[in-house]
Amino acid sequence: MIPSVLPTYNRAPLSFVKGEGSWLFEADGRRFLDLGAGIAVNALGHAHPALVDAINTQASQLWHVSNLYQIPQQQELADTLVDSTFADTAFFTNSGTESCELAVKMARKYWHDKGQPERTEIVTFEGSFHGRSSAGIAAAGSEKMTNGFGPLLPGFTHLAFGDHDAVRAAITDKTAAVLIEPIQGEGGIRPVPDQCLKGLRDLCDETGTLLIFDEVQCGVGRTGKLFAHEWAGITPDIMMVAKGIGGGFPLGAVLATEDAASGMTAGTHGSTYGGNPLGCAVGNAVLKIVKDPAFLDDVNRKAGLLRQKLEGLIAAHPDVFDSVRGQGLMLGLKCKATNVDVVQAGYAEGLLTVPAADNVIRLLPALTITEDEIAEATHRLDKAATSLSQKAA
Repeated sequence: MIPSVLPTYNRAPLSFVKGEGSWLFEADGRRFLDLGAGIAVNALGHAHPALVDAINTQASQLWHVSNLYQIPQQQELADTLVDSTFADTAFFTNSGTESCELAVKMARKYWHDKGQPERTEIVTFEGSFHGRSSAGIAAAGSEKMTNGFGPLLPGFTHLAFGDHDAVRAAITDKTAAVLIEPIQGEGGIRPVPDQCLKGLRDLCDETGTLLIFDEVQCGVGRTGKLFAHEWAGITPDIMMVAKGIGGGFPLGAVLATEDAASGMTAGTHGSTYGGNPLGCAVGNAVLKIVKDPAFLDDVNRKAGLLRQKLEGLIAAHPDVFDSVRGQGLMLGLKCKATNVDVVQAGYAEGLLTVPAADNVIRLLPALTITEDEIAEATHRLDKAATSLSQKAA
């Protein structure tokens, strides 16, 4: 008999009832140190006072009116994003998946309105993840994502990760855009080197191709910059945002230059809930904190400390861990033991991590994690690794 909740998840046997900062509390009273942050969503941890205040204040006044009307909170958030990024304009969604849908539509509409409707193909990369909508799974292209869901949305060219020659060869007079994550999340915390992002920007400029960055997981302070591409000193034409921007409230956005967004006129796209007063009030509270240079400097400082401790952990457990990769507080531990076993061993020690491809566990703590909590996290990881080694002996 099918459960009342559609069984599309392999859920851990944990039921959390309360969160405070970097900690989650199970219904049975156990306390877990959260290095997953809702898969990079709870950027400011659980129950951050500024977010609690923002949502309570707005909830007592106005939740939803639809985009038939002006929404001051949405305008404020759009202005902040435009002032803080490459973008000239923003459209608000409820998720990264919805942001992907608009990014694909925007790129194709751009070329249609430029009189080149044949430019519909979008270049994407092996190991990518762009959500689970029809466009998202077609963009990723992996059999795991697409099996059983055909016919797939056409127009995506899938390339091996890191094959520069293949990228150049793939861009033709039918190419609308290149879509890439500056750091792959689900793909195993695989950063695209700065020089490669610069080369991709140069190639897109040379061929007139739009460059789309998916910063759903790596954006909003996660890497120690407001957005990950800033480390490379280049900008996209279109960018997908979600997860951390709402601090736990469902919120996403598509940011774009005026030129890239030129085809998106009245009636070409919409969202019933996207950019509602409640979501944008929370988004405004998040960005006021995260875009502060002092806050981002602190993220980088703590990221360096965490990485240093992880290197020591790898040296102490060479049978369990292989290497660490990533940037800022978006780190991956490549494992020699099975990554799911490492995650489950962490549960036993009151520690939450997130598995990813390439036998990696993701460490995506709240950006507000403290030095003491970093020390405690590595201590619990050490205990988890020791228990795995003892079982294997």
